[in-house]
Amino acid sequence: MKHLLSMEDLTSEDIFRLINQAEAIERGDVPAFLKQLFAANIFLEPSTRTKNSFIVAERRLGLEVLDVSGENSSLTKGESLYDTVKTLYSISANLCIVRHSQNGILREIADQVDVPIINAGDGTGQHPTQCLLDLYTIYQEFHTFQGLKVAIIGDIKHSRVARSNSEALRKLGAEVYYVSRPEWQDEGISENYVSIDEAVRLADVVMLLRIQRERHETAADENNYLYTYGLTKDREAIMNKNSIIMHPGPFNRGVEIDSEVVDSSKSRIFKQMTNGVTMRMAIITALLKEEL
Repeated sequence: MKHLLSMEDLTSEDIFRLINQAEAIERGDVPAFLKQLFAANIFLEPSTRTKNSFIVAERRLGLEVLDVSGENSSLTKGESLYDTVKTLYSISANLCIVRHSQNGILREIADQVDVPIINAGDGTGQHPTQCLLDLYTIYQEFHTFQGLKVAIIGDIKHSRVARSNSEALRKLGAEVYYVSRPEWQDEGISENYVSIDEAVRLADVVMLLRIQRERHETAADENNYLYTYGLTKDREAIMNKNSIIMHPGPFNRGVEIDSEVVDSSKSRIFKQMTNGVTMRMAIITALLKEEL
């Protein structure tokens, strides 16, 4: 596989291969062949975790980093994303990591370019690297996906994380449940919606999502959202003994998750961020070694 655009592109075997590569990197087995190669980070939507995680991953692998944002590139002059990618490849970029607001745009250009592309989030479409770091975090805890109960809670309709994780988790044998306001449900992902209290009681993994305000046509009423759809301290108290809490970030304390729960013993939120660097190192290594 030349690009990583969607979790649809990966088999279960591919996913476990990346998990194994991440484990090897965590043990200190970092490949040296990537030195003096160039990675172009093209981030056309705001990002803290994903962008900086990629930068750290690239530098730990020895890659040189080219930083491209909408406001400091020729995209502001009308240049297309396709031509931007072609330009960067022409000046020796060996890899392009792209975040864009338009669903599916990377699929449109991928077959027309010679440089590998990693999707760092496209609109409400896919976020495969976030999904893979989430899978790595879950695997570290349970060492399997088969039969695990995972509850994805929040703004399902507008979440590329929900879409990517739903697909991958079911492929790997997990049972996935959903909690969402009726207007944020997406039956294209699943019809398996339950109440928040049922979800926290049954789940091994409670995966929260933020409200995607920037993708809503009208402002959502967030009054009492924490108590009707969020993870409060009381709900954390009724979770299973060995269950964990996850969130792709950015999280909003006191909105979808109680502030104290973010830092609780069940939380793996900051572990996910650490794993993001490791997994992105694994993905970059696999793509540039043409092992995907």
